[in-house]
Amino acid sequence: MTDREAIKRHFLLSAGFSDAERHPLPGDASTRRYERLTLTDGRSFMLMDQAPALDIQPCRVHETEAERQASGYTAMARLSAGRIEAFVAAAHYLRGQGLSAPEIFEVDTANGFLISEDLGNDLFARLIEAGADETPLYLSAIEVQAHLHDLTPPAVLDNDWPLLSYDDLALKTGVNLFLEWYPKYDRSVSLNETAVAEWEALWAPVRQRAEAGATVFIHRDYHAENLLWLPDRESVACVGLVDFQDCLRAHPSWDLLSLLQDARRDVSHDLEAACLDHYFGLRLNVDRAAFMQDYVALATLNEARILGVFARLVTRDHKPRYEAFMPRMWGHIARNIRQPGMEGLHDWFLRHGFKGRLAI
Repeated sequence: MTDREAIKRHFLLSAGFSDAERHPLPGDASTRRYERLTLTDGRSFMLMDQAPALDIQPCRVHETEAERQASGYTAMARLSAGRIEAFVAAAHYLRGQGLSAPEIFEVDTANGFLISEDLGNDLFARLIEAGADETPLYLSAIEVQAHLHDLTPPAVLDNDWPLLSYDDLALKTGVNLFLEWYPKYDRSVSLNETAVAEWEALWAPVRQRAEAGATVFIHRDYHAENLLWLPDRESVACVGLVDFQDCLRAHPSWDLLSLLQDARRDVSHDLEAACLDHYFGLRLNVDRAAFMQDYVALATLNEARILGVFARLVTRDHKPRYEAFMPRMWGHIARNIRQPGMEGLHDWFLRHGFKGRLAI
């Protein structure tokens, strides 16, 4: 028995779950692990196992840009550093707004364990794969977004966890993963100092607009693999939310573009358009043209970031399965950079060796 397993068993014992059947769930790209706990009376709960990386600190509220850079990637990108308390704080906030984040029952912050409500197995992605009509699922997810965007989130969530903004440095850190890791994945790509300087000049105004528009709570990983269908619940509560521990305050387009230009599954252009129409129909005071300019630009930024993440997972972490998602990301980028206002990025990708990728 490992030391981690012994600590986990002690936590389950103290929480009254020592007799529960434990069923591990498949892992993902993160260090979190989940188990479904089934009691003798048939009730089920979820165990989250997220060992705190004590040598990596989350970004603090008043850290300067220089301090964040000295602290490293987690602080620069404003990630939660795997802190259980971030999940708990976000869950309490979301539940307080009438949304279906899991109820939290037991927490061991020091060791990184919690027991929460089990929202079931009906992930949007699995239901759609099994033949469910995706349109009502996606429209319900849009209604959750519109609901959140009508609220002004607090600067500090429960347990004194700060809701930081997705600011210029965090956005820059993300999009520059493409520069750092994609050439290591694709050795035919070589980006010189001129290319890097042009990249920065093109993205700087996009990031500045995004920081200025950072007004709403974002999940930050809002897509069909992290949303569950709960048809017995009403209104916006019919969508279950998980994996929101890296939440921030950000531009309202962020979670929309994560959902509608998904890295892991195809979302048709017609469904994307219908969802955006539904969103603007629910938020009539939004300037659609200005919003869509930011949506397209930030979607492209996010896709470049994700390509960098996938390139890192393939080359550094030896996880080749993420290579299969890359063509979809290039397809999104190819379509986005043909939109008005994206001419500079369109030219950059063509001039620096990505023409073949953009022909997907």
